[in-house]
Amino acid sequence: MRALTFRVFLTGTPGVGKSTVVRKMVQRIQKDGMRVGGMTTADLRSGSARVGFEIRNLMTGEVVVLAHISRADGPRIGKYRVNSEDLDRIGTEGILSAIKHSDLIAIDEVGPMELTSHRFKDAVQAALASGKPLLGTVHRSATDPLVQAIKADRTVEIVEVTHENRDSLPSTLLERLTTR
Repeated sequence: MRALTFRVFLTGTPGVGKSTVVRKMVQRIQKDGMRVGGMTTADLRSGSARVGFEIRNLMTGEVVVLAHISRADGPRIGKYRVNSEDLDRIGTEGILSAIKHSDLIAIDEVGPMELTSHRFKDAVQAALASGKPLLGTVHRSATDPLVQAIKADRTVEIVEVTHENRDSLPSTLLERLTTR
């Protein structure tokens, strides 16, 4: 049975390239004139050491720190503290704006840091209910009920990113998105 719309969540081991696949797809889609909204995350590094993560609103381009090892407050995930205010201001609002104004909603990532926010969870559920094309990443081993619901949703395709398919996935997924 063919899905009514493009609803794909990428998963895979840490560092395999899930976020890179999303960023490449977003760039290609925007180049083709489609409006992409939502949010992406990326590592923050000091030399070769990861010291945190940034979050970007795809419609406004605004980038802030999502989590950092030197933060004194916020929910702790491993050695990082989450910047809850900016997660909601940039990530959550990016998703909600994308529901109203974009051709594709990107959500990178539905993972432990982002799941500390109830507003973020609500925004992801609203994106899923919107019927708009959606490309996201979901943490491989997260046990949050939202992650379990995404993985169990028969209208959502879960695609595992591997070292073997990560370079070809952006083109493959873009073709599927534009032919639906």
